[in-house]
Amino acid sequence: MPQKPTVIALIPARAGSKRVPAKNIRSLAGHPLIAYTIAAAQASEVFASIVVSTDSEQTAEIARHYGAEVPFPRPAELARDLSPDMEWVEYTMKRLRALGREYDCFSILRPTSPFRQPETIRRAWQEFQAETGVDSLRAVEKCRQHPGKMWVVRGKRMIPLLPLTPPDQPWHSSQYPSLPEVYVQNGSLEIAWTRVVFDGRTIAGQVLMPFLTQGYEGFDINDSNDWRLAEEMIRTSEARLPKIQQEPYRLE
Repeated sequence: MPQKPTVIALIPARAGSKRVPAKNIRSLAGHPLIAYTIAAAQASEVFASIVVSTDSEQTAEIARHYGAEVPFPRPAELARDLSPDMEWVEYTMKRLRALGREYDCFSILRPTSPFRQPETIRRAWQEFQAETGVDSLRAVEKCRQHPGKMWVVRGKRMIPLLPLTPPDQPWHSSQYPSLPEVYVQNGSLEIAWTRVVFDGRTIAGQVLMPFLTQGYEGFDINDSNDWRLAEEMIRTSEARLPKIQQEPYRLE
């Protein structure tokens, strides 16, 4: 039988969040936000290793408390507001390779998706393994604001963001149900073959497959409004968090 590919979970958790300060370690329902991503990764039983990439010693301590590895810190120059994912992923994979640790695949799991469940990860991994000829998988959901109704403003004039619409019935003047289905990526998960990093210096490669998230699996916490909404959904049991086995880390 062919050997199953090995996969590592990479959890990015830099310290410099602006819209929600210290977002990755802020307490949500009794645990730091990052704890739910670590817990989901552990319970999925998909990963050979779960590694957190952070420039913060406190975040590293919290990650270790919940059972993740932080084998080395992320350099400050790779943790800026505009630092692309490619930089820290490449740095992490190269450092791990230098330590004799190689993996066939990697998965990026962002702490800002706390409602991602272990079964979400298992489903994505199964779909990725079942598909041939792809470089990566990325979580997507049907967009709520259709790009066919978006505009680029130039002074006192504007043009459609997607200009190639039917002339007799432009998308910007059509009802949503009549528009072509368009999906937007969310931050819940990505999976790729490691070769895309080392051979192509990209985190996605050229051939991507969709992973359709369900319910609140792909819910992203990006700002304070999202945070309040997440708290309300937890309070009303509209959305559920992964179960955490560890005692809560006490934030000072």
